[in-house]
Amino acid sequence: MNLVGIGYDIHPFASPEAGRKLILGGIEMQHPAGLEGHSDADVLCHAIADAILGAIGEADIGHHFPNSDESLRGMSSLEIVRRSVQLAKAQGGRLINIDATLIAEAPKISPHLPQMRTTLATALGLDPRRVGIKATTNERLGTLGRGEGIAAMAVASVEMPEA
Repeated sequence: MNLVGIGYDIHPFASPEAGRKLILGGIEMQHPAGLEGHSDADVLCHAIADAILGAIGEADIGHHFPNSDESLRGMSSLEIVRRSVQLAKAQGGRLINIDATLIAEAPKISPHLPQMRTTLATALGLDPRRVGIKATTNERLGTLGRGEGIAAMAVASVEMPEA
C-alpha cells in the first residue's frame, strides 16, 4: 500500500556573528547568516525526514534526533534523511517520491535547485526525477516575509507492505 506523510520545518536565522553556515538541501549557500538549530538546521532536509517518518507512522525527528542529545550537535541533516529512509526500509518500506517547497525571501534558491535535487536524491536513494524541490517567497508577509528565517514543507510517498 502507498502511504503519504507531510513534513514542515522552520528555523530563524542566527546572528551573522554566530558564524553558522547556511545549509539547504544538503548544500552550503552563500548568505551572511546560517539558521539556528541543534544540527546544521537544514529545514529542507528536516521537512523531508518528517514526511518520511509520518508516512511510516513514526514519531517526528524531534523524537528520533532530540536536541537534548549532544552527540547530535552539528549533525548533517542529510544523515537525518538517510536514517529516516533506513527506518522506512527496516519496516519493509520503499520510498516512491518526495515533493518539497522552500519558503524564503533570501537567498535566491532557484540557481541551487539542481544541485539540491541531486544531493537529496543520493541521500534518499531515489532517481533525481523522483525528487521535486521548489522555492517560493512569503510575499514579504509575516516572519518569513521579513527575512527572519526559512521554512520548508514536504510530502513523501512510501510503499509499505500490507499490515
